[in-house]
Amino acid sequence: MRNNKNSRMRKINKLLEIPEEIYMNTPKITLIGFNKIVIENYKNILEYQDIFIRVNTSIGIINISGLDLKMEEMTIDDIAIIGRIDSIDFEEIEE
Repeated sequence: MRNNKNSRMRKINKLLEIPEEIYMNTPKITLIGFNKIVIENYKNILEYQDIFIRVNTSIGIINISGLDLKMEEMTIDDIAIIGRIDSIDFEEIEE
Protein backbone atom coordinates (compact mmCIF):
# COMPACT_ATOMS: atom_id res chain seq x y z
CA MET A 1 0.00 0.00 0.00
CA ARG A 2 2.80 2.41 0.94
CA ASN A 3 4.74 1.74 -2.29
CA ASN A 4 1.59 2.44 -4.30
CA LYS A 5 1.16 5.79 -2.52
CA ASN A 6 4.83 6.69 -3.08
CA SER A 7 4.51 5.76 -6.75
CA ARG A 8 1.48 8.01 -7.17
CA MET A 9 3.21 10.89 -5.36
CA ARG A 10 6.27 10.57 -7.62
CA LYS A 11 4.07 10.68 -10.72
CA ILE A 12 2.21 13.75 -9.46
CA ASN A 13 5.42 15.52 -8.51
CA LYS A 14 6.95 14.70 -11.90
CA LEU A 15 3.90 16.12 -13.68
CA LEU A 16 4.14 19.28 -11.58
CA GLU A 17 7.90 19.39 -12.27
CA ILE A 18 8.80 19.50 -8.58
CA PRO A 19 12.51 18.68 -8.08
CA GLU A 20 13.13 15.24 -6.55
CA GLU A 21 15.29 16.65 -3.73
CA ILE A 22 12.24 18.57 -2.49
CA TYR A 23 9.70 15.77 -2.23
CA MET A 24 12.17 12.98 -1.40
CA ASN A 25 14.12 15.09 1.14
CA THR A 26 17.40 14.00 -0.42
CA PRO A 27 20.40 16.31 -0.18
CA LYS A 28 21.39 18.45 -3.12
CA ILE A 29 25.09 19.34 -3.25
CA THR A 30 26.33 22.26 -5.32
CA LEU A 31 30.09 22.74 -5.65
CA ILE A 32 31.28 26.13 -6.88
CA GLY A 33 34.90 25.83 -7.94
CA PHE A 34 37.18 24.64 -5.14
CA ASN A 35 36.05 27.39 -2.77
CA LYS A 36 32.38 26.91 -1.95
CA ILE A 37 29.92 24.07 -1.38
CA VAL A 38 26.19 24.41 -0.72
CA ILE A 39 24.29 21.47 0.79
CA GLU A 40 20.50 21.58 0.75
CA ASN A 41 18.26 19.31 2.87
CA TYR A 42 20.82 18.52 5.55
CA LYS A 43 19.98 17.32 9.08
CA ASN A 44 22.79 18.64 11.26
CA ILE A 45 26.51 19.28 11.62
CA LEU A 46 28.34 16.36 13.22
CA GLU A 47 31.85 17.82 13.32
CA TYR A 48 33.24 21.28 12.58
CA GLN A 49 36.92 22.19 12.30
CA ASP A 50 38.76 24.52 9.95
CA ILE A 51 40.17 21.49 8.08
CA PHE A 52 37.27 19.02 8.28
CA ILE A 53 33.46 19.30 8.38
CA ARG A 54 30.99 16.40 8.64
CA VAL A 55 27.36 17.01 7.64
CA ASN A 56 24.57 14.53 8.37
CA THR A 57 21.85 14.02 5.73
CA SER A 58 18.92 11.68 5.25
CA ILE A 59 21.01 9.35 3.04
CA GLY A 60 24.36 9.50 4.83
CA ILE A 61 27.22 11.67 6.01
CA ILE A 62 29.08 14.14 3.79
CA ASN A 63 32.74 14.65 4.75
CA ILE A 64 34.43 17.82 3.50
CA SER A 65 38.21 18.24 3.86
CA GLY A 66 40.24 21.33 3.10
CA LEU A 67 41.85 24.43 4.55
CA ASP A 68 40.29 27.46 6.28
CA LEU A 69 36.80 25.94 6.04
CA LYS A 70 34.07 28.17 7.44
CA MET A 71 30.30 28.10 7.46
CA GLU A 72 29.38 31.15 5.41
CA GLU A 73 25.63 30.75 5.70
CA MET A 74 23.38 28.33 7.55
CA THR A 75 19.59 28.09 7.48
CA ILE A 76 17.10 25.36 8.32
CA ASP A 77 17.17 24.24 4.67
CA ASP A 78 20.76 24.69 3.54
CA ILE A 79 24.34 25.33 4.54
CA ALA A 80 27.12 27.09 2.60
CA ILE A 81 30.74 26.26 3.39
CA ILE A 82 33.65 28.31 2.06
CA GLY A 83 37.41 27.75 2.08
CA ARG A 84 39.82 25.67 0.03
CA ILE A 85 37.98 22.39 -0.55
CA ASP A 86 40.38 19.51 -1.19
CA SER A 87 38.01 16.52 -1.05
CA ILE A 88 34.43 15.45 -0.50
CA ASP A 89 33.43 11.91 0.40
CA PHE A 90 30.27 10.16 1.47
CA GLU A 91 29.42 7.63 4.17
CA GLU A 92 26.25 5.75 3.33
CA ILE A 93 23.85 4.97 6.18
CA GLU A 94 23.48 1.24 6.77
CA GLU A 95 19.85 0.19 7.28
